[in-house]
Formats: sequence, C-alpha cells, structure tokens
Amino acid sequence: MVLLQDVLILIAVSFGAGTLGSLLGLGGGFIIVPALTFMSFNPSQIASTSLFAVFSTSASSTLTYAKQKRIDYSLGIKFALIAIPGAIIGAYISDFITIESFKLYFGLVLIGTSIYILKKSALAREHKASHSSAVMALCYCASFFAGILSSLFGVGGGVVFVPLMVALLGMSMHVSAPTSQFIFLISSFVGLASHIVLGHPDYMLALILLAGAFAGAQLGAKISLRIKERLLQKLLSISLFAVAARLISDVFTG
Repeated sequence: MVLLQDVLILIAVSFGAGTLGSLLGLGGGFIIVPALTFMSFNPSQIASTSLFAVFSTSASSTLTYAKQKRIDYSLGIKFALIAIPGAIIGAYISDFITIESFKLYFGLVLIGTSIYILKKSALAREHKASHSSAVMALCYCASFFAGILSSLFGVGGGVVFVPLMVALLGMSMHVSAPTSQFIFLISSFVGLASHIVLGHPDYMLALILLAGAFAGAQLGAKISLRIKERLLQKLLSISLFAVAARLISDVFTG
C-alpha cells in the first residue's frame, strides 16, 4: 500500500526527474530508479514503472523540442531502430536479475552518468566530427547496448547517446539532447510495451510518475535555452555519486 506521503514524494521526484532529464538529455530515470529501489520493489517492477516516466519525459520534451526544430530526425530514427531489439532483450533480462545485482550494476551506471554530467561542458566544446564506417558501426553497437540499458534499468540511455553524438559525430549539445529525447520516445515505448506484456509494471505508481515527469519535462525543455547549467551539473553529479555509493554499499553490507 502506498501512503499519501509516498505519493507526494514520488510526484516531487518525478517532476524533478522530468525537468533534469529534459535539460540534460538523460530521460530522468537516473533519479526515479534509486527512489523506487529504496522503496524495496523488485528489479522488473522498478525498471518497468520507471519507464513510464522516461516515456512521459521523452514525449513531453520531444513535443517542445520539435516546435523549436532542434531534432535530427534522420539520425534519431536510425539509432532508435537499432535500440529497439536491445529494449526488448532488456525487459526479459530484468526478470532474472537479483536486487543485489541490480543495485550494484545500477550504481555503476550512476557513476558513469555523474562523470558524464561533470564532463558535459568540456564535451560540448569538442566537435571531432566523423562519419566513417568504423565510427557509425560503433554508434550502432552503442545504440543496441543503450536499448538494453534502458529497459533493464528503466533509464533513458542518454549517457550513451549524447556523448556519442557530440564527441564522435560533431553534433552540438543544442541538437544532441533533443535528438536523444526523440530516440527515447521510440525505444522506451518498445521497452515499456515489452514490460507490460511480461506483467511487470505497478500501474498506480506509473500514473503518478507519468504525470510528474510530463510536467517537469515541459519546464526543462522550455528553460533549456536560458538556464546556466554548470552549478546544477556539479550538485547533481555529487548527488548521483552519493546515491551510487549507497546502492553499492547496500550490496556489500546486506
């Protein structure tokens, strides 16, 4: 049974996740998943329920970014199509992973995410564009992996897509984050459908998270052109490190 105070906390968490996920091109699951983990849900419930919020965030922010004409649809569709098989596989794997393994691996994902956030500004200044066969092959392999990551952990996969688009393909942050959200819109829908077929989601929690994330993503997309992100990035990165440390320590301390 979910108490009123839990509902209010989840609304606040999902709103913040939607806002930050839209701003940083990450999807918001990296905030929601730890909250659900600490509420003692099993891995498949955590991932599937979080994906409702990820899908809501991507749909909301994609709508706004499309109006701003900041999405590279050609590239986004290619990456999304490669991510789809991975999203289906990730949903099935979530049935077999233990909560201890989930915490450990997701803690490592959070550490990688926090490093990405810290390096985001430096990355944005590096535009070493290349569209060689080797680079594109690497991008497609990473897209498949991002699809698995998204469905298995209930996150967006932006920690994979955005660095690839900026560092390897020479895209600006102004375009890569919106394009990343467009990719999530497609891949998270497929991942979510796979989880639904397998009977994983908690629908009451999902509706709460969906509403908060949709509203937050609207705010994030609208202020993304004006906000000074550096302090926000540092605070968020430190917070993610702390959450990762807590998740990993839980595994080893029982």
